Amino acid sequence: MVELRKRREAPSDAPQPRQKKSTSSANESDPSKAATPPTDGAEAKQKPVVGDILSLDGFGGEVETHDGETTNLKKLLDESKSGVVLFTYPKASTPGCTTQACLFRDEFSPLTATGYSIFGLSSDSPKSNTTFKTKQKLPYTLLCDPGATLIAAIGMRKAPKGTVRGVFVVSKAGRVEAMEPGGPAATVEVVRRLVKSSGVQSGGKVGNVIETKDTPDEGDKAETKFASEDDTAEVQADVAAEVADTAEKLDGV
Repeated sequence: MVELRKRREAPSDAPQPRQKKSTSSANESDPSKAATPPTDGAEAKQKPVVGDILSLDGFGGEVETHDGETTNLKKLLDESKSGVVLFTYPKASTPGCTTQACLFRDEFSPLTATGYSIFGLSSDSPKSNTTFKTKQKLPYTLLCDPGATLIAAIGMRKAPKGTVRGVFVVSKAGRVEAMEPGGPAATVEVVRRLVKSSGVQSGGKVGNVIETKDTPDEGDKAETKFASEDDTAEVQADVAAEVADTAEKLDGV
């Protein structure tokens, strides 16, 4: 005869397995422990806007000129008369950047008439920018910012490593006068408007010098006459008409 043995029942006071705490609930109860995505320090800073007064010490870090000299925005402002114009471009010697640089070249004198210092700014190397400057005969310094520290500080960095075409203007006192992305011609127009505005505010005139003559009654002083853009266009139209008339006369001979 087989004897059946009864199984032992588990003791009621046996320890229960520990449950893992929910990480999400812990984070929800304590917002300070919630996970935050990593951010780029330069990108996390708020972009400057027109009217801001910049804290210039250390602003944008250091950059190099095309000829290898180390500088920064504060130094550039200290050396300027009225302020600094930084026009940004993605890559030296490419079509759009060449157009932009040459537009600033062609209008260099009127754009600097009120004391602004003009600089091109990109992430290109000194070698690339030197070649660019020499080939296009640019009258201003090109700034090299491979780390894009200054480019990011003025709000012209394009993720992940690009540069937005635009223009950034800051007065000698550190006030942001313009901060605007745009095409080659648009960036020049921004500075043109600022120059015209500052010329009017200072009581001066900004235009094309077309005649200078001595006035005997005032000794060696010269009287300079300025022409507006409309007057200049009319003069050019008259010259073109005279050329056309001369050509017609020659054809009739």
